[in-house]
Amino acid sequence: MLQFSIFYFFAFFLVFSAFMVITARNPVHSVLFLIMAFFLSSGLFVMLGAEFVAMILVIVYVGAVAVLFLFVVMMLDMDFAHLRKGAMQYIPLGLLLGGVLLAQLVMVYQGWSLSPIQDEAKKTPTDITNSEALGQVIYTDYIYIFQGAGLVLLVAMIGAIVLTLRVRPGVKRQNVSKQQDVKVSDVLEIKKVTPGTGV
Repeated sequence: MLQFSIFYFFAFFLVFSAFMVITARNPVHSVLFLIMAFFLSSGLFVMLGAEFVAMILVIVYVGAVAVLFLFVVMMLDMDFAHLRKGAMQYIPLGLLLGGVLLAQLVMVYQGWSLSPIQDEAKKTPTDITNSEALGQVIYTDYIYIFQGAGLVLLVAMIGAIVLTLRVRPGVKRQNVSKQQDVKVSDVLEIKKVTPGTGV
């Protein structure tokens, strides 16, 4: 009974926060409700026994993506009232796409519940945690795909740096070799001052 109560508590406030993300007038409030939705989703994942997914959801989405959204929204001076003027005409299209997505999720769930793979999944060993099982699968069966994904992300990061790097003339830059070649006599001058005369 306690588990059902906790589940319905998390599920109710998750739906409420997701609804507030798209209906809140202040974009900062929308991002805060989005962070709340991420935390509630991670709580549901913990109840399902997927603690690794819950941890990744909190670290990646709450710790990086949502906070980045919050900083961008707070730093940009945009007229959100002007942007919302034509938003009401897209509500039927949004409802249609949401219905299609819901139908797809229902079909996937029914196909999974009727699949014979589910019976084979029950035969997996239960003496290891989800994180250990996921690590064994990733670093043994899918190690090359995992390394390939890391290389793709590395190339994307280097490409983003190269595309945003701008050479600006007249900007002073640090020259480490010049700093290391500086001698004491170049930057320090000792003068003997007699009392009462000044420099």
